[in-house]
Amino acid sequence: MRKTITDESLRLLINSLIKEGTRVVAPKKAGAMTLYAPLAAGDELTLDSLPRRSAKEAFFPLCENILAYRKDKDGVKIKDIDPASFPETVLVGARPCDAAAPAILDAVFSWDYHDEFFLERRRKTTIVGLACTVADDACFCPAVGLSPSDTTGSDLFLTPLTGGGYACEAVTGKGEALLAGHSRLFEEREAVQPLPPAEPQQEKLDLARIKEWLDGHFEDPLWEEIASRCAGCGACAFLCPACHCFDIVDEGTEGKGVRRKNWDACGFSKFTNHASGHNPRDLQNKRYRNRIMHKFKYYHDKFGQTLCTGCGRCVRGCPVGIDIRAVLEKINERG
Repeated sequence: MRKTITDESLRLLINSLIKEGTRVVAPKKAGAMTLYAPLAAGDELTLDSLPRRSAKEAFFPLCENILAYRKDKDGVKIKDIDPASFPETVLVGARPCDAAAPAILDAVFSWDYHDEFFLERRRKTTIVGLACTVADDACFCPAVGLSPSDTTGSDLFLTPLTGGGYACEAVTGKGEALLAGHSRLFEEREAVQPLPPAEPQQEKLDLARIKEWLDGHFEDPLWEEIASRCAGCGACAFLCPACHCFDIVDEGTEGKGVRRKNWDACGFSKFTNHASGHNPRDLQNKRYRNRIMHKFKYYHDKFGQTLCTGCGRCVRGCPVGIDIRAVLEKINERG
């Protein structure tokens, strides 16, 4: 028999977790938008649309302090931020394109240096994924090898059912622990009828063919053509669940302040600006080339993974209408 949970019991589960001291992050209304954000109660949960921004903020905040400093007559005193203080977290309602991303990012945050800020949040977070039953014309997860019902990256996976409620599948030990710890809220049913999954209108891209072209075309007139409209605003990177560039800066005065990790984006004009004033990516087409190369060549060269989950946020959010799928299709035609 399948484990199921009603919508009411899912909200009770959230209330129970919050009462236990667990931070619950889930889709929540913020004015006209839906965003992943910490919930104060289960009634705040909103599962009717893909949040505007990705769920990566649960693991990789937009801005975070990594130390504080204070200077006095005795010298400079440093206070480190202890990742052990991060709260246990349950991320509820993560769509497959969002749930798959943290596992992709694990590689870069645990490569030559272990980023304990990211990794400790990963260790302390249980991801409750949610299958998509609707998709808009920007969704393209099947094109990069995922699907609207993909359990990759989820610890517990929810599938909406005909008539309401969700079928529950424990994917990992974390998911099993969540089920066991709140078993009274879950039911067992012999027959369950899931809602049909969403059907994004996008054929699977030939990623190997695309990478093969990228391998040999660092310099190509196509880059100027496809990047001619790019404004360098960074919206695509800030909305993306897999982009992870950041800068580290000291903010404050001579007497006191903090060292902060802040999101950055390779599309920004000063991203590669040297102290000398030289900028090896001085033109926007070079910066956009790096974005495509990073996602579909460099990350694969280093870690064997594609740095894109097909969420479509970059398509929806681009102020000048650049569609990454059209870019990749052009490259695929050249391959």
